[in-house]
Amino acid sequence: MGIIALIYSVVVYLMFFASFLYLIVFMGGDMTSFVNVPSTIDSGGLAVAAPAALVNIGLLLLFGVQHTVMARWGFKKALIKFLPRAFERSTYVLLTVVVLVLLFRYWQPMPAVVWSVDAPLWSGLLTALYFAGIGLVLLSTCLINHFELFGLLQGWLGFKKQEPPKPHFVTPSLYKYVRHPLYLGWIIAFWATPHMTAGHLLFAGIWTTYIFVAVGYEERDMIALFGDTYRDYMAKVPAILPFGGGK
Repeated sequence: MGIIALIYSVVVYLMFFASFLYLIVFMGGDMTSFVNVPSTIDSGGLAVAAPAALVNIGLLLLFGVQHTVMARWGFKKALIKFLPRAFERSTYVLLTVVVLVLLFRYWQPMPAVVWSVDAPLWSGLLTALYFAGIGLVLLSTCLINHFELFGLLQGWLGFKKQEPPKPHFVTPSLYKYVRHPLYLGWIIAFWATPHMTAGHLLFAGIWTTYIFVAVGYEERDMIALFGDTYRDYMAKVPAILPFGGGK
């Protein structure tokens, strides 16, 4: 079973990383036109006989439900009654990949222009800001253990027949200034574009709203796990923007 857990975690991680790279191009639209892909947020996609906005909202809500429900401790405890612990995180990541693939496949472009920045300087700055947001997402995952976040560590420990270490609370680097730098990176990436269409605006608006909802669920779990230590952290460190007070 140990070798199966390791192989499973590696395969799922590679699938996720491929979908993450596609997501960069999908959201980037014209900013990533140097990569030829079947569909982006503003082009392509499989036609569906339904209003574009309704289809897109459904796809985004599907992602939100999957991501939120499977991340809760109660769901995790229920899942490991049926799966070995080493498989739990990779299964979560795998279903995230499935939902992302559905999003890429069935997203309906909504090309009406909300804003368009043609000046090379400002267009270049917005493009650079987009990639900076993506970079912040990747950096944030590395600061809190990238391999654990995406199930590789759990697969390796399953292979070694070792129990995962008990959670411990740390605030490395960026986490001393903002509680959720990963979410900040996503928000920057959602909104930094020189060419904002109605579809992109819908995408950015719903995912940004989801982030603020997810923060509440996530921090409730952190309080349950770390108690007053996390409450003190919330009181001192801003949630997403690196200025102002805490909670």
